[in-house]
Amino acid sequence: MNLLLKKEYAMLGISYLIFLAFPWLIRVIDITSAPLDPGILSAVFVAILAVLTFKAVTWIIIQSIWPDFAHYAQVDLIGDFLRLHELYRVLIFLSFYLVLLLSFVMTLAALI
Repeated sequence: MNLLLKKEYAMLGISYLIFLAFPWLIRVIDITSAPLDPGILSAVFVAILAVLTFKAVTWIIIQSIWPDFAHYAQVDLIGDFLRLHELYRVLIFLSFYLVLLLSFVMTLAALI
């Protein structure tokens, strides 16, 4: 099994363990909170968990359905990216960051 795929499964497991431990952790921070507190702290945490879960599951599906694309993403993509002009590299990086930020914000908005 691919080492990266093992990391994805480990990340999913750790995320869900943290999710299960969250009610106890939130009570340590705020004694008055309910076990499933619908407050902003749990909404932010659930949004982060949802985005990371979507990312991990999407990567696992890509690796199983399109192994050639996954291989390209792991091996050749960095070389192609480094050959780009610096302006294009920054634009691509900021575009990916914007997509991740918007996915987090939309998930958070859907939860609240």
